[in-house]
Amino acid sequence: MSVIRLRVGFILIAMVVSLFAVRLLQLQGLDAATYAARARAVGVVNEVLPATRGSITDRSGRPLAESLDGLMIVADPTKTTPHAREIAKIIAAELDADYFKLLTALRKPDTHFQYLARRVPSTQANHVVEMLEDAGFEGIDTRRDPVRTYPAHDVAANIVGFTNAEGQAGEGAELVFDKLLSGKDGSATFEVGGGNRLPLGDNSVVEPVDGKNIALTIDQDVQWYTQRVLRDTLLKARAEEGAAVAMDVRTGEVLALADYPTFDANRSTEAPEDDLGSRALRDVYEPGSVEKVLTIASLLDAGKVTPRTPVVVPESLPSSDSSIKDWFPHGKIRLTMTGVLAKSSNIGTVLAARQLRSQELYERLTDFGLGSRTGVGMKGESPGILPHWSGWREINKDTVAFGQGLAVNVLQMAAAVNVIANGGVYVQPSLLKGRAATNDGTVVGSDVAESHRVISSAAARQTALMMEMVTDLEEGTAPSAAIEGYRVAGKTGTAQQPGGQCSCYSQGTFTVSFVGFAPADDPRFLVYVVVEDPYSGGGGSVGGPAFHKIMSFLLSKYAVPPTGVPTRRLPVAW
Repeated sequence: MSVIRLRVGFILIAMVVSLFAVRLLQLQGLDAATYAARARAVGVVNEVLPATRGSITDRSGRPLAESLDGLMIVADPTKTTPHAREIAKIIAAELDADYFKLLTALRKPDTHFQYLARRVPSTQANHVVEMLEDAGFEGIDTRRDPVRTYPAHDVAANIVGFTNAEGQAGEGAELVFDKLLSGKDGSATFEVGGGNRLPLGDNSVVEPVDGKNIALTIDQDVQWYTQRVLRDTLLKARAEEGAAVAMDVRTGEVLALADYPTFDANRSTEAPEDDLGSRALRDVYEPGSVEKVLTIASLLDAGKVTPRTPVVVPESLPSSDSSIKDWFPHGKIRLTMTGVLAKSSNIGTVLAARQLRSQELYERLTDFGLGSRTGVGMKGESPGILPHWSGWREINKDTVAFGQGLAVNVLQMAAAVNVIANGGVYVQPSLLKGRAATNDGTVVGSDVAESHRVISSAAARQTALMMEMVTDLEEGTAPSAAIEGYRVAGKTGTAQQPGGQCSCYSQGTFTVSFVGFAPADDPRFLVYVVVEDPYSGGGGSVGGPAFHKIMSFLLSKYAVPPTGVPTRRLPVAW
């Protein structure tokens, strides 16, 4: 009996094995084409779930860059292949897209999912899909895909930066804080069959992590107004380039950092590459007589001079194998140190500065921040040029003392003069409100801005009093910078521009500027305007009126009252 059962078992096993063999033969040969077709009908789709990019706002939370609802247009090539030409033609015409790239995607073999267009405004994307559906075409759909937009257009575009059509960051805060802003895309993986998602198929979703928001120190209203004043100033002066900065004296927060020419961040591809960054940070120039403020403040702090120290200023002054002259012709004149600053005398500044050793002048200028980046975190900022004192000849030291033979960027020089307004303390400027890490991990922002004392508060007060005479109607070089009812401290700057390949200066090409703060006896704001190569005019006549407009706007907007204390006039001659 057991033998019979054993034989029956072997027979059953043999039958099962035979059935598997037959089935295997079907799979390998007879039904191969059928199963291949079925495999193609069932596939796996991998989709990106885009993260929403964080917003960039001004100091009050008004958006300078934000992500709005948008859609991506996608295709299922198993359905679009037969009508790829017609579909590509419609999408290319509506979205100004590449017809041949669309055609390739629409005909992609062995896939159920292809991107056709990214970051399309919702109304536009829906319109395209409706057109295709009305034409009877299948296999086109949309997915969520936020669109980056810049509601202020050109306002602060040089600081905000932009993202391109592929969503890649370019320039400004968009680039520097890209990791923080971009977040992390998620993904969705699922099975489809016959062009439809399989409810019981393998599905997995990794949710996106949205980017963080950041706030700039910029005041959108002040930025807008500063840009318009700068533009009008350059057009009137027939100059091609310029920059302006407005700062909160006490905190170092930058309320406006304007460049001209600039660009509309929504249309960055239409702008010349040179206009996309910030000239105020990237480009360097010789500051000219604005630098005299730092030299004279250093002399006051060292106890070498007082505002009333008499200086006999000759017609010219020998220096190495050259000679130094003033911007205005004169014979021998008698000025006080206040007069040297108010009249912007190169010779008077050099005569006083010769009391400082080269190393001491160099070290004091580095304390003011010259030769170093401000550390605001923006990509491409220049440290400027301050040649080491060990290589100076007499002529080098003399020219550095009145602002030639060295180079600065606009924000760097503004922060240096702000030392005078801030009672002798250097406060690191900020473009980011609070704190945040840049792409390389550096933490920047107003919460981590550093400060250090450069000169005594007494020396700063004396320098500010001397600077008030610059805007004096009778004695100063920039009466147009004065603001009725307010005490204003300022300084003009006019510097020859280097002459290309030679180690000389161009004839007739200048950088003119004006810097000032108000109220002079209780400073709240500092404004600095720089204009490259105006057709005519100097720092007082070109930069002074622009300063007047921007500073007046600031004092009005922030409701800063006059101090009511009369100006203490200092003698300019003896």
